[in-house]
Amino acid sequence: MLAPRLLRAALLGLLLGPAVMAAEAWASAAGAVLPSMPELSAHDRVLVVAPHPDDESLCCAGLIQQALAHGASVGVVWITAGDSFEFDAMVVQHTLWPGKGGMQRLGIERLREAQRAADALGVPRAAQYALGYPDRGVLGLAGAYYSRPYVSKYTGASAVPYPGTLSPGASYTGANLERDLEQVIAAFRPTLVFAAAPQDRHADHSASGALARRVLERRGEFAVLRYWIVHAPDWPRPRGLEPDLALMPPAVAASLPWQSLALSEAERAGKLAALREHHTQMQLMAPFMNSFVRANEIFAPAR
Repeated sequence: MLAPRLLRAALLGLLLGPAVMAAEAWASAAGAVLPSMPELSAHDRVLVVAPHPDDESLCCAGLIQQALAHGASVGVVWITAGDSFEFDAMVVQHTLWPGKGGMQRLGIERLREAQRAADALGVPRAAQYALGYPDRGVLGLAGAYYSRPYVSKYTGASAVPYPGTLSPGASYTGANLERDLEQVIAAFRPTLVFAAAPQDRHADHSASGALARRVLERRGEFAVLRYWIVHAPDWPRPRGLEPDLALMPPAVAASLPWQSLALSEAERAGKLAALREHHTQMQLMAPFMNSFVRANEIFAPAR
């Protein structure tokens, strides 16, 4: 006779199994309903604005591969070094107390991982831009710390501490971040910019998307902006590696005019390989990260 706990688990599986299967079938069928994203060309210059190292692979690894395959130019700009994830530092550095120095070492490693992921996708090193502003501080830089330095409670830094960034030593202010992003945009001259949607529930994401929008509007280039999303309640579903399922917009962002970019089997494999370069993140969040390796990616023209 099954123990009560096992019996409850078995009954729950019988009850939920059909619902989960139906949801997955709906997602696959509904993927065909989204309009297709227009094909990229050799004349395009695609810039991905990534709030953290790994966002470029989560949102856009398939897009990056397709753009390069069509002869387009591709660049990636990382706003932060992802240096606030304390539990990640504990696991990676095998310590309960990574301290501020440990958090900066995490930032250095995450930027290295991002470079390796971008390398794997084919993005030239000259088109990889790291800015190094504070993880979990982008929203603050857009507000109270636009003109005065922000101090990261994780790294203790009040200025960009990472070598190889665009402006090492620059004070952590919103004005400096905005200047650096505009410098990247001016140098790269994108025909398409992919940034986080306002509905993305991570504050660094929505704030970096708003920053990209502000810079592009000031330059008279708003029409090039496209949105992606990574953080939304209970999304994507199901969790885990399901490369044959379609990725559909989360309910929180259903109002955006989403378009679907179908990915080939090889492009999905390339996306997974890029994600696996983010070793520090995959150690803790593999089911979530693998959830973005789907039959498509989704993007929405900004409006």
